Amino acid sequence: MNKWRSPTAEKIYRKKALLNTRSAGTSSKARHHVSHNEIKWADVVIVMESKHKQRLLADHPEAMKYREVHVLDIEDNYKFMDPELIDELRTAIDPILQDYV
Repeated sequence: MNKWRSPTAEKIYRKKALLNTRSAGTSSKARHHVSHNEIKWADVVIVMESKHKQRLLADHPEAMKYREVHVLDIEDNYKFMDPELIDELRTAIDPILQDYV
């Protein structure tokens, strides 16, 4: 619902050189729901769980057509900016971003 994991990832990567980050939720109840235009804007799409990938594919098939999606498999067990979450995110995301920056 775009409350803890994705906003944490957005915040820790926001100030990295050569990156522009946005976070959005796949749930209709998300604080910021992902849009077709945001998917088209992204060079890389990273989601926390497989169910998020499935929702993106179901809700935005045209925008997702040529997008590679990385699933981090990070469960919703953390609060915003939890140090353990930050470590998990960096461990999972840094190798992905090497291909883009």
